Amino acid sequence: MAAVSHLAKLGLFDARVPRYTSYPTAPNFGVGVTENLHADWISSIPAGGSISLYLHVPFCRRLCWFCACRTQGTSSDAPVRAYAAALKSELALLRARLAPGVRLARMHWGGGTPTLLPPTLIHELALAIRDAVPSDAETDFSVEIDPTEIDAARLDALFEAGMTRVSIGVQDFDPLIQQSIGREQSFELTQRLTEDLRHRGLRGLDADILYGLPHQTAPGVADSVQKLLSLSPDRVAVLGYAHVPAVSRRQLMIPTASIPGPEERLDLFETARTLILWDGYQQVGLDHFARAGDPLAHAHACGRLRRSFQGYTDDRAEVLIGLGASAISRFPQGFTQNAPSTSDHLRAIRSGRFSTARGHVLSDEDRLRGRMIEQLLCEFRISRAQILARFAVAPERLETLFRTCAAAFPGVVEITGHGLEILEEGRPLARIVARSFDRYDASGKPQGAI
Repeated sequence: MAAVSHLAKLGLFDARVPRYTSYPTAPNFGVGVTENLHADWISSIPAGGSISLYLHVPFCRRLCWFCACRTQGTSSDAPVRAYAAALKSELALLRARLAPGVRLARMHWGGGTPTLLPPTLIHELALAIRDAVPSDAETDFSVEIDPTEIDAARLDALFEAGMTRVSIGVQDFDPLIQQSIGREQSFELTQRLTEDLRHRGLRGLDADILYGLPHQTAPGVADSVQKLLSLSPDRVAVLGYAHVPAVSRRQLMIPTASIPGPEERLDLFETARTLILWDGYQQVGLDHFARAGDPLAHAHACGRLRRSFQGYTDDRAEVLIGLGASAISRFPQGFTQNAPSTSDHLRAIRSGRFSTARGHVLSDEDRLRGRMIEQLLCEFRISRAQILARFAVAPERLETLFRTCAAAFPGVVEITGHGLEILEEGRPLARIVARSFDRYDASGKPQGAI
């Protein structure tokens, strides 16, 4: 790897760099996109086409301190039942606007904690989804499961609904670290859940682990990773903890003085990465790892890897419909986002309309830059031939973009016969390099990007 000091000078430890799970990123969405446009884009989906769904459940029994997602605590099922009723109404709105024969390619239930849904609500939502968008044996249905918020009855309901893949957040197995982030979840509890899932015939198991948490050390991360690998997950994501108490006030509970510094974070990631690769996983993009033969590894090998709001994906559907408060939808025409407030979302749905609060209509320039950013983060290179074949960009302009980027990242980026490539030793800078192609600033206005 290139010297850490050189990468640091080029911005390696800049915590403000987006993850680019979309382009433009969600902070750049504007209020000019309305529910009418959202409905029109749904109606424009071709008959017989396929879409994916994301169902957002914002409720949690406990609010983990490290989490910066839009969630809210609840000790009773009353708000959950009201929210589920709104989800069924939202699905009815979707069904009324879909052309005949549209099928479900992928579905993901996230949150929050979707597994706090009682079995009856899981069953009712699954039926409502099946009624709105029929699925088949090839539909991949993944659910985020909190090992501390699941039981046999809910597992039965999820498998009966067609669940094929489970995602488990591990974070770290060290008890001291778990206490410092408000997320106590023993290895033994997680192990029992994975055994139960496999006994029931689960097709795929994904797990997330975080680095950069308070009190983390390289030996400690090594211990947690080895415990995680003993569970034989099919995919592992090694994600950096983002300490943003100005955005998520619950992070004020975390002991800031115990958070590793930037260079320590890099060492923690490299420790986890090395162990996972030694165990036979293939690295997929920046921070995901998959077993050989896993669909994600296959997509990476075939050049079909994509970025989504969940990270890396092999989903080929051009449309993703987000259901629930704050959920984001992706269309060929652009992005829409539902009202972030649960009360605002419920009010809109109960009045018979989508709760679309903001979004973005894609321009040709957005599509060009978005694809270049996606290629950089998926393949660490931009294919000159693919970009010229897909977009109306002059070869001279593309070469100018390449030269400007290469000049900004000496020893990290080079121009090749194929196009623009991030050298292996510079791959930790991939998001920084990608940001140089981002034409928006934090306010959402076009800026002086290359």
